[in-house]
Amino acid sequence: MSSAEDVRVELMRELKTSSQLQHLWIMQAWQEEPGLHPAAGMLLSDLVKHGEARPSELAKRRLVDLSVVSRQIAQLQAAGLIDRRPAPEDGRASLISVSEKGRNELDRWRTQYLAFFEKALVGWDEERIADLTTRLAEMNGDLRAVLGSPACAADQA
Repeated sequence: MSSAEDVRVELMRELKTSSQLQHLWIMQAWQEEPGLHPAAGMLLSDLVKHGEARPSELAKRRLVDLSVVSRQIAQLQAAGLIDRRPAPEDGRASLISVSEKGRNELDRWRTQYLAFFEKALVGWDEERIADLTTRLAEMNGDLRAVLGSPACAADQA
């Protein structure tokens, strides 16, 4: 392998490790959230960011099957974290939004998430974090373009 290939392979390894570490933190943090899967929390975050939506829109944005979103909606609704109302143009469809309790819980989860990153990146200044964020966003945009994938809402929490 050439040096350029080695660098790209190492980048992918580091990104995979980063993803695994984030997943580990999320699973540890969510052990205290009975009845909710972390993905349901991410769906809640998507709703806060993008506003009220149909389940089909959420599935498309989250790049998952509608059945997955339906299960997450059921969990969130059982926990009182979302509201559901009939769509005005088609009463058979539902519009999902975040309840007041959901906003409060999401604020609590966000505080935990930020505290984790503050502790983990204690030696990083804002400029360094912003630079990495910009570079990752550019890379993700390029990857989406090659994959033909729409922008997803994976940047929550």
